[in-house]
Amino acid sequence: MGRHAEIVRALAMRAKGAKLRSDGAALGDDALKAEGRRRETAGRIAQAEAKAARRTARH
Repeated sequence: MGRHAEIVRALAMRAKGAKLRSDGAALGDDALKAEGRRRETAGRIAQAEAKAARRTARH
């Protein structure tokens, strides 16, 4: 997968996580909030890794 596609996928993971967390907060569902936090964190990590790989590839 290309680096740009990895960054886009990571951003989508973060957005879906934020949506789940928001829905969980609105519904009072702690499990849904926790799942959203996990997905956001995974997306943040994936995005950072993709950006780091992109930076090292340029140099």
